[in-house]
Amino acid sequence: MATTVPEPPKIEERRDPPRPTGNSGNGGWRNVVPADGKLPAVKDYSPPPASTGIWVVLASIAMSFAAFTSALIVRQGSALDWRHLALPRILYLNTLVLFASSVALEVARRRVGSFMVGRKSQVARPARWLYISLFLGLLFVAGQYVAWAQLRSQGVFLATNPNSSFFYVLTAIHALHVLGGLGGLVRVIYRLDKSILRKSTLDATSYYWHFMDVLWVYLLLLLWFKL
Repeated sequence: MATTVPEPPKIEERRDPPRPTGNSGNGGWRNVVPADGKLPAVKDYSPPPASTGIWVVLASIAMSFAAFTSALIVRQGSALDWRHLALPRILYLNTLVLFASSVALEVARRRVGSFMVGRKSQVARPARWLYISLFLGLLFVAGQYVAWAQLRSQGVFLATNPNSSFFYVLTAIHALHVLGGLGGLVRVIYRLDKSILRKSTLDATSYYWHFMDVLWVYLLLLLWFKL
């Protein structure tokens, strides 16, 4: 007599749910992975905190210089010892240098788009423009020092009169902010060399640097009209 063995129940294979693409919950970042599987040097998404953070920084800087402007106007209106101050001509050359640095940075920012599609052969081009921007920024700071040295050679120091005090303070604070921007450029160059640069980092640095241009033009006009 034949014995019938029942067929064992089928065990369905457990499959993990597909991994989501796009925003994966890691803070809003999305890595751009090309079809060949190579990770590019730049991430193409800027999370909201990083995007708004730079504008908060710029707004705080603008408010601080607005306060200095108000103090200058009030001090000028109440001062009997306010004397005209001839601005060193090198300041106008410094303006061109700072604008040239901003242009070089913008060229680099636009060329970094090549990394987002994995064009590794284009690495040297943006890096070269970043170095140019960095060099011109350092040249601007050196030019500011030359302007201060020219005033000192004329016997105009920080405490000589109220308008010279405002000149030294305003230009020195702006130079310190420029040095902060140069630190940001160094960070961008380093991260680009290590292939870990995010587009949001480069964008934030560019916005800051362009703001230094606008702020410098404002200060130059303020000093020219009020001092």
